Amino acid sequence: MNQIRQNLPAIILFVAGLLLWELLVVLLDIQRFLLPAPSVIWQAFTSNLDRLLHIGWFTTKEALGGFAIGCGAGILVALATARWTLANETLMPFAIAANSVPIIAFAPILNNWFGVDNPLSKMMIVAVIVFFPMMINTVRGLTLVDPTIIELMRSYAASDFAILRKVRLPNALPYMFNAFKVAATLSMIGAVVSEYFGGNRSALGVFITQEAAQFRFQNSWAAIIVACVVGLTFFLVILVVERLSIPWHSSIRNRAGQ
Repeated sequence: MNQIRQNLPAIILFVAGLLLWELLVVLLDIQRFLLPAPSVIWQAFTSNLDRLLHIGWFTTKEALGGFAIGCGAGILVALATARWTLANETLMPFAIAANSVPIIAFAPILNNWFGVDNPLSKMMIVAVIVFFPMMINTVRGLTLVDPTIIELMRSYAASDFAILRKVRLPNALPYMFNAFKVAATLSMIGAVVSEYFGGNRSALGVFITQEAAQFRFQNSWAAIIVACVVGLTFFLVILVVERLSIPWHSSIRNRAGQ
């Protein structure tokens, strides 16, 4: 009940926005190819539901694959970066520099490496997007540890592995889940955008561009709804896993107490 009350303003604003959108399209006589009304988009969504679910699942698999590859690589590199000073000084500047490169610059190159129709090319694009937030947040969590706790563990003759397992990793988990939540939304965005540069016809990005090219914009908007629902669902799954994994953290306790 508290969650519903907390989210009620956002729900009201969303519904009011849809109603205003519908009203403005009718009153201003906005053409469908410029901005279709929500009712028209919903009709296109329901009439093409089976196809949209099929292409949505195809793109979701690309997003999940890229999420797993990028986050896994980011965690491994972060462990090496936090463990060895040389790795930290060498890899971190490259990570920051590469993170500033737009994904549009990577997409044609990776499509050429792996093949335009190969889902792996889209997974690698997603992996590049989510790698850097995952790596940087994990490094912060592993290194921003209270020095007194490390000294206490050393006084008990704890090994580096024991300190990593009992101190550094638990401290890093909240940072990692913040990165997971960012990566969850970025992965779907990256998968759809990467498909704008070519891909299988059973992909959301290709469907959106093809329908827009034929001025069936209501179908493009319907596909965008699918992408939004998948991204939101992915984010909510990460929230649930976070609550189950670190119930002891202050942010989870404060959220549960609201």
